[in-house]
Amino acid sequence: MKQMKTISMIAMCAAVLAAGAGHPAKAQDVTNKLLLHPTPDSWPSYHGDYSGQRHSRLTQITPANVHDLSLAWAFQTDQPAGIKSTPILVDGILYFTVPDNLWAVDARSGHMLWHYHYPPNKGDHIGQRGVAIYKDWLYFMGPDAHMISLNAKDGSVRWNVQIADVNKGYWTTEAPLIVGNHVIVGVGGDLDNLPTFVKAFDPETGTLQWKWDVVPPESGDKATGGTTWMPGTYDPELNLLYWGTGNPTPVLNGNARPGDNLYTCSIVALNPDTGKLVWGFQISPHDTHDWDAVETPVLVDGTFHGKPHKMLMQASRNGYFVVLDRATGKDLLTTTFGPVNWSLGVDKRGEPIPNPAKEPAPDGRIIAPDEGGLTNYRSPSFDPKTGLFLVDAHPSWSIYFSKPADGAYGWAGGDYGVWGKGVLEAIDYQTGKIRWKHELGPHGSGAGVLTTDSGLTFTGDAQGNMLVLRTSDGRTLWHAGLGSGMASSPITYMLDGHQYVLTGSGNVLFAWRLPEEAATHALPAKTGGR
Repeated sequence: MKQMKTISMIAMCAAVLAAGAGHPAKAQDVTNKLLLHPTPDSWPSYHGDYSGQRHSRLTQITPANVHDLSLAWAFQTDQPAGIKSTPILVDGILYFTVPDNLWAVDARSGHMLWHYHYPPNKGDHIGQRGVAIYKDWLYFMGPDAHMISLNAKDGSVRWNVQIADVNKGYWTTEAPLIVGNHVIVGVGGDLDNLPTFVKAFDPETGTLQWKWDVVPPESGDKATGGTTWMPGTYDPELNLLYWGTGNPTPVLNGNARPGDNLYTCSIVALNPDTGKLVWGFQISPHDTHDWDAVETPVLVDGTFHGKPHKMLMQASRNGYFVVLDRATGKDLLTTTFGPVNWSLGVDKRGEPIPNPAKEPAPDGRIIAPDEGGLTNYRSPSFDPKTGLFLVDAHPSWSIYFSKPADGAYGWAGGDYGVWGKGVLEAIDYQTGKIRWKHELGPHGSGAGVLTTDSGLTFTGDAQGNMLVLRTSDGRTLWHAGLGSGMASSPITYMLDGHQYVLTGSGNVLFAWRLPEEAATHALPAKTGGR
């Protein structure tokens, strides 16, 4: 390891106080062109672009100079909740969230421009993952299943619409996704008899445009659930929206909902203009272990076994890694990326076959992975140069119990962790083989992942360190102690000739860049795209 830097609270406060007055907020006027083709000085949506790859073409920070990386500024919120959101960046202004709160911050200095506080509400405050922007308007989800449209210039509220009824158990945490003239959102909620859905709204008026139900009421399926609490991805050429869905309910009691329970724990392709289902792939049929399949559906154009394909890749919480043809949903590869013992293999469609002997039982069943899953919501990254899919993994084992005395509904059981650790895995998408691993620490997982064209991987470990690794082999090149884990995913952008990397840790947002001299001598950053 070439260098370590520990950031104290004194240093953080000094960085914020030294930030200066910053730049005044401007009208943003974010167009579909920017969302389709983000510029190097922007990160205009949750994933950065519609592909979900979280890969940047910027190259100023390299393996040769990353040891010079230093803190540019830090912004500490006044809220106890940790930062799980991915900031978005437009016109030199960052927007990021924690539950009930949204900040606009100067991306050069860390100076706060404005702060919006949502009124007290009944929603679940488990986390908040960010906002969307279109034209001059921000779209923010309140924990109580409301969507608020705000003026990006000053944070004033334009309208507030209800997405779902918080009194029935719904909540919202995700960043909305803008596709054309649609603001697309999903919902959370794990209560029995709570159907879930994806909805699209008019960005100007907040009027509902369409709704897609995960478990259609007319299907007769006794399952509910299938929460849609993470933003999807989008292919503009196929005009298809890709979304992951969550677990069915009752959660651990599969007897109350026989069958596969379509389309829970699935990857689905929807028409973004109508909400009609085009295809679905169920990665956890008849789930009985709480393994949401909401993990990012990453879109990659390239060759698979020598033939060109428009692919979709997902490392799912249940321990399976899949590569699909995203035009048809046809399976190209299904394999595991860690310990998995709950299935009997895969069927002819490439979907896993649940083993009935591994359903929760009164005397317990040892299951891999645990309830948290082999990965979770933290974003992966795909590096097109190496063909590596990098994912924050959690090899783990747990004992699942069913408890009939608790009734047929609700959880009606429990799971108890036996063992687990955090590992960053680099998966070769052609074979599903793990090219290299980087240990992240016992028990917990690490952070989301960002890769760049210069061959760097940015992430975090379970001990609260920010890590910079060499993408080709996972070797540590630099790290910094942040004081707590990175629950959000890093982003990068280019402003005034400097490449910044932004990371969130605890309730602090850190911005990193090379010193002036090192940046001046670095190779010019590519400017052909974000």
